[in-house]
Amino acid sequence: MKQWVLAAVAAIGIGAAAEAADFKPAVVFDMGGKFDKSFNEGVYEGAERFKKETGDSYLEFEVTNETQREQAIRRMARRGANPILGVGFAQGPAIEKVAKEYPDTSFAIIDSVVDVPNVQSIVFNEHEGSFLVGVLAAKASKSGTISFVGGMDIPLIRRFACGYVGGAQWANKDIKVIQNMTGSTPAAWNDPTKGAELARSQFDRGSDVVFAAAGSTGLGVLQAADDAKKLAIGVDSNQNYLHPGTMLTSMLKRVDIAAYNVFMAGKKGELKPGINVLGLGENGVGWALDEHNKSLVSEDMKALVAKAEAGIKSGDIKVHDYMADNTCPY
Repeated sequence: MKQWVLAAVAAIGIGAAAEAADFKPAVVFDMGGKFDKSFNEGVYEGAERFKKETGDSYLEFEVTNETQREQAIRRMARRGANPILGVGFAQGPAIEKVAKEYPDTSFAIIDSVVDVPNVQSIVFNEHEGSFLVGVLAAKASKSGTISFVGGMDIPLIRRFACGYVGGAQWANKDIKVIQNMTGSTPAAWNDPTKGAELARSQFDRGSDVVFAAAGSTGLGVLQAADDAKKLAIGVDSNQNYLHPGTMLTSMLKRVDIAAYNVFMAGKKGELKPGINVLGLGENGVGWALDEHNKSLVSEDMKALVAKAEAGIKSGDIKVHDYMADNTCPY
């Protein structure tokens, strides 16, 4: 897979016009907040790593309602921020509009593709990482039933779910997978109570391993699993530490690396437009193994997931991408 798919203007780095003196990075976090212990917090950790290593500070804003996205991004541009990083697919329309208004400012967005000459779009192959944790879930399950709780019902989250089912069925063709989405509005990212309710309902139907891809809502799912002594899988950031003993693993989506790279490239005047795709081959997705879950992952499970990872990287295993056609064949 090519990591970089550049727009026609790729020969001109969108950060190249900016002198070092103009460098003032900014990040606009999306709903759920920068301390959601998941997606936003991963971006925050990447920005903080950049700050620690370089000594450069950055501007930030946490969106709490939908109307603030465009306002916050435009405010950052007016203040001379450069580059400006938008977090989450929902910021796509705002980034596109403001980037056109400020063609000399560099922008980047995570989880959306914005086809504007001064925007870098960073997307991930979430289905590949989800396939791996699906393998682990199927092998860890004793009941033969596992489950998935998504946040907002959008193609991106269906991509997580489909990859998870694919990995589980690759490991055990007879596995049953229960799926539920939390809602159809952005509020679905920040409803731990609903997440816990959905997880408990899945446990009642036989699930003994649940994967949550739901932002802050997922915290309720993980807590419910701990309460019921079932296994849970976190998402985006390494969430294993939240409930040691019941966290089977976490599906890592390295938004921290994406944020760090955007700021570092901006500092060097090397931020380029186009689409940056981060999958297994680019270490953009993966699964977490540490002191908090090592007792739950057997050597046989490690070997099988390593086989799956190698197969995906080589092309021998084709993981279906729900976002390619909005279907899941598994």
